[in-house]
Amino acid sequence: MCETRRDDAGQCEPIVTHVPTTFLSDGYRSRQPPFSFVAPETRRGIQAFRSRTSNMSRAADLVSVLERTDSLAIVCHDNPDPDCLASALALEAIASEHAVEDVTITYGGEISHQQNRAFVNLLEISLRTLSETTIEEYDSVSFVDHTRPGANTEVPASVTPDVVIDHHPGESADAAFEDVRADYGATATIFVEYLQELEVDLTSRLASALLFALHRERLDFVREPTRREYEAALAVYPDAELEILEQLYGSAFSPGTLDAIGRAIVSRERRGSSLVASVGKTGETDALPQAADYLLNLEGVDTVLVYGVVGDAIRLSGRSIDPRVHMGETLEAGFDELGAVGGHHDMAGGRIELGLFADEGGDEDELLSFVGGRLTRRFFDALNLDE
Repeated sequence: MCETRRDDAGQCEPIVTHVPTTFLSDGYRSRQPPFSFVAPETRRGIQAFRSRTSNMSRAADLVSVLERTDSLAIVCHDNPDPDCLASALALEAIASEHAVEDVTITYGGEISHQQNRAFVNLLEISLRTLSETTIEEYDSVSFVDHTRPGANTEVPASVTPDVVIDHHPGESADAAFEDVRADYGATATIFVEYLQELEVDLTSRLASALLFALHRERLDFVREPTRREYEAALAVYPDAELEILEQLYGSAFSPGTLDAIGRAIVSRERRGSSLVASVGKTGETDALPQAADYLLNLEGVDTVLVYGVVGDAIRLSGRSIDPRVHMGETLEAGFDELGAVGGHHDMAGGRIELGLFADEGGDEDELLSFVGGRLTRRFFDALNLDE
């Protein structure tokens, strides 16, 4: 398996001689989960992980903030994914270890992706929606896997978080504690470092959450993992419950997600190796990245943008495995003046208020046609692709 990895991923110990290629439930090809390649007795990877000293003092800085706090609201970004949820669980564990009495994990949007729903249910994660949470009642507010209020969160821009921990590039939120590492592949990786440095005991629940998050975010061999993600996976693997992880990979599509992916397949428009598709109107935000991942399997395609109408907004989800294409910068070039967009080299997303186009078209089909034509043209123009 190691011979298929990118150079910056490092080496794994030990390797197996055969790992079959499978289709994950959200539609894209991947190797079997990385938890299958490490024997439980393997410790060299963990020792190497513990020897890393860069950035470790940040864990102590985080604790110094938490020790002054009696209550903490951990805010996930809207429609949270496993990386965000596992990071929230890890921060909850660290806060509890340092005598924070009241900790609440809260989120905006919805949890519609079938694996994300299974993740919450199987790991029994206690969550509250932001509409049920009065942020002002907490001594401290923490953002995990996102940076700024008002962007990818229902928390208003007037709220200044006390703690921000993220791996996405972005502007400072002026928090008392900020640890944003854009060179990391997952926020969960940062938290594994914290847990190791602070010697917080890993429960099987937390280890399972972190391992699954690391795989879903980066270790599928498509999304450019860094060496740190492999080291973090090695560190948490011995304590993870593999049966839970296998159940998570067996979670089924909802009918709404399957219908949305079907519409994306039918509507796809291609130029060269790039493709744009519409899921139409859907109630499941997570159907868009799943459709994008699925379409990335099409022969000869390396860059995909999927859009759709969710509620009162147009949602965008982009994927690229072309090293020449920076998806986050591409979406910013094409749509920054229309809404909130951005992301990483290989994956990005955005939200555009539907009101910008409300006067166009007399019905839903006409509106979708107008919006789709404009979005498609802007995306291909950002990639410098002519008709």
